[in-house]
Amino acid sequence: MAQHSWGTSYSGPSPATLSERPGTPSPAAHRLLSLDIVLALLALAGGLRVLYLAATTPALPAESANVAHAYALGHFTPFTDAGGAGVSPFGWWQLSAYTMVTDAFGRSASALGAVRETMLVAAVAGIVLLWVLARRLGLTRWASAAAVVLVAASPLALGLQRLVVVEHLAVVWALGALVLVTKPGGRIRHDVLAAICLLAAVLTSPLALFFLPAAGWLLVRRAPARAALVAVLLNLGLGIAFGPAADVLRPHLAAASRPSVADWVALDPAWAVLSTVALVAALAVTALRPLAVSGLLLAATLAIPGVPDTAVLALLLPLTPLLLAGVAQAMTRQRTAAHRWEAGRSRGIALATVVLVAVVAVGWVYGYPALKPSTDRRGPLAEAQEWLQANASGARLLVDDAAWAELAKAGWPTGMLAAPAACAATCPPAEWAVFTGDGADLRQHFPALDGTLGTAGVTAVFGAGEGRVTVSRLGLSPADPAGPSESSARAHAGEALASSARISLTPDAAAVLRAGRADPRLIATIAALAALQPVRVTAFPEVPGEDPAGQPRRRVLLAGGEDGAAEFYAGQRDLFRPSSVARTAGGVLVTYPLFAPTGLLVPFSSP
Repeated sequence: MAQHSWGTSYSGPSPATLSERPGTPSPAAHRLLSLDIVLALLALAGGLRVLYLAATTPALPAESANVAHAYALGHFTPFTDAGGAGVSPFGWWQLSAYTMVTDAFGRSASALGAVRETMLVAAVAGIVLLWVLARRLGLTRWASAAAVVLVAASPLALGLQRLVVVEHLAVVWALGALVLVTKPGGRIRHDVLAAICLLAAVLTSPLALFFLPAAGWLLVRRAPARAALVAVLLNLGLGIAFGPAADVLRPHLAAASRPSVADWVALDPAWAVLSTVALVAALAVTALRPLAVSGLLLAATLAIPGVPDTAVLALLLPLTPLLLAGVAQAMTRQRTAAHRWEAGRSRGIALATVVLVAVVAVGWVYGYPALKPSTDRRGPLAEAQEWLQANASGARLLVDDAAWAELAKAGWPTGMLAAPAACAATCPPAEWAVFTGDGADLRQHFPALDGTLGTAGVTAVFGAGEGRVTVSRLGLSPADPAGPSESSARAHAGEALASSARISLTPDAAAVLRAGRADPRLIATIAALAALQPVRVTAFPEVPGEDPAGQPRRRVLLAGGEDGAAEFYAGQRDLFRPSSVARTAGGVLVTYPLFAPTGLLVPFSSP
């Protein structure tokens, strides 16, 4: 009777004898079954992650800096982020290498989507390694599959593993090392590769140091003499990386920021409860004890101020489901001589399993909608980039980290893009500013940036909430509070134009005129055109992004008398010359450039 590390006794025939019995599946059949299970799990994990890749929440501020660094390294362009995103040269090189080899920036609609693709590949690789590790630790196929499903389908995992954080790369290296040190009959080459994987994990994220106890413990169990070799190799590599090569290899953690651990747990409360139980209970299972110790050490860092919760959870994410599945397997394998009690206990376990599955399902029903999946892979920054290409092409821009990456990918010369880090003393000359959110943290961190944006005029706004992108014109003269109101002048002139018998308007077009939302150049030229021929105004089409910024409509669609209207506007000069006159299926579309001069209309003041 053999005693196994799961705490169970087995006195029946050996596996070899079982495999020789008629009707028993052959080892090849078992391998095919394992392959089928793994492929199905990969399809589940990959499919869900593709679906939620463009989810907008939860958002991580540091993500944009990692995307910008990946682009800059791959295109040999200098870039300095605004700070707070951490430092991981080796992690950035990995991100950059993937995007270069696969041409991800060329294929993707956005820079963020290109680098998030790397996270998807890392998640799928982690799924495979988690399965192999579970099997080598003694979990059955179905227990291993349960552990993988918890990682593959949890809303918390879907939301977390889509974010560009280097810890997702670090945990893949760490899992690879654990797979190598648990290989039955492993040779010295496997131990050397394990040391290299552990070194790569630590160079990617310092938090991966907490995997060293588990790897060392497992290696000592298998080959105590070679554990010293791995320790020497690992210490040598870390000594070089954190010593002579520190300037180019030493990583630093990102600053603590939202989402917090509470934000993540809200996506899957059952994961938090079950993970806590698994980390503690796994200490009682011999095979899982090394991983439980590393997991508890990692979890303890959540209580340390300044440690980013998202980074810690990224490393814990594949670990706790493995421990949970292992603990459940150990409980079901316990034997007792009392058959009646055993039957009752089995019914209790079955009932507990049903309740557990129901609790997890209820949490997932809430968590999936909270991720807000989106089929739009472009986002507000892509819309802002198109607007800038049309209205400020070639201009010098002051941009945040996220805008830097998207505009650089779109082909904007990086020499014309100034990141907030350039405002350490004074901001470089720029004509426009493009920032995501309200930029309050950046303005507080860089006083020179705050002074520059203080004179900016909001010109276009794209998106809403935390992902809102604001495009502002820099260096505008402040409006004179005692001067005449341009909006009231536009409303007064628009009312007069709407009352003209020679001008016919759709209800929407009339509403725009009467509200003072039409460009004064359009009001003046429509009045002049009406003196020459009857005018029918179909619409004042919005330029995307400008209505939320309070800009007047500077486009008009004219129907009827189209030849005369097109000739009239094509012949305008100076202030009244439009930027484009185009014939469309709906009529003549006239577009004026931004920023009409003040004083074109007679101010109106009520008596």
